[in-house]
Amino acid sequence: MTVIDWLTPWELSPALLLMFFVGSWAFIRGTRVHKVTATRQAFFWIGMVLLYLSMHTRVDYYAERMFFIHRLQHLVLHHLGPLFIMGAYPGQVMRAGLPKSWRLRLRDFRVSRPGRMLIAVLTNKIFVPVLFVVLVLGFLIPTVQFYSMLDWRLYRFMNWSVVISGFMYWNLILDRRPSPPAVLSPGGRIISPVLTMVPQMVVGAIITFTEYDLYPIFDLCGRAIPGMTALTDQAIGGLTMWVLAGFVEVFGLLFALATLMRLSGRNRLPNKQDVLRARQSAVSPAS
Repeated sequence: MTVIDWLTPWELSPALLLMFFVGSWAFIRGTRVHKVTATRQAFFWIGMVLLYLSMHTRVDYYAERMFFIHRLQHLVLHHLGPLFIMGAYPGQVMRAGLPKSWRLRLRDFRVSRPGRMLIAVLTNKIFVPVLFVVLVLGFLIPTVQFYSMLDWRLYRFMNWSVVISGFMYWNLILDRRPSPPAVLSPGGRIISPVLTMVPQMVVGAIITFTEYDLYPIFDLCGRAIPGMTALTDQAIGGLTMWVLAGFVEVFGLLFALATLMRLSGRNRLPNKQDVLRARQSAVSPAS
């Protein structure tokens, strides 16, 4: 199989191509307005390439027919791709790359009531980490996995939902600001990866050591690698969750720890009195 064969989309998605094009276009235009380091640009493009290769190439064919490749695909969609892109801190850059009329409309929407409500949901410190874990584990329920792999609409919903939840989650964890204005406190950004990592590792271990086929759908579709048994495929997929996904979460934890130490060294950690005054000013009526 040639490189062209590997890069040919298994299922062409015009919507995905449009989103990749618009995101890349906005980021490139934004780099002409804001100074973006080579490292940040590298992070952005690595993340974009990882997401594209996982969703819109021949890899998707194998992800539909091998459980461990399916788990590797979701490791990229849920963890690595969003982690790299959000590590580039592209928000301000991409907004600057939009046409002026778009920026004004986006600004007006963000300060409107629906906009504030949407932002509050997308950055909620409880909802986002819970959603991050629930989407991964929920689609691993054998019955849910079975129907998600058979119905192309559920399959695309599954992939897109884990990507979006990944962006939401890493947006909170990689925030380098003190709290407020950051949603999660520096300490919360350290604890959150631990809380989200443990259930994924536990489920990964259970899948690894289960001695019967939890996901016969991959046999039904026809396994793409001849000679690999269902239990071997399943064990490797479980290890992917148990070890590799846990490693990515540990990286997020270490980054959050580095942020805490940096803010502490600059004396930018708010004390309890500052937090109390901020809360009181937020709830008190305007004079």
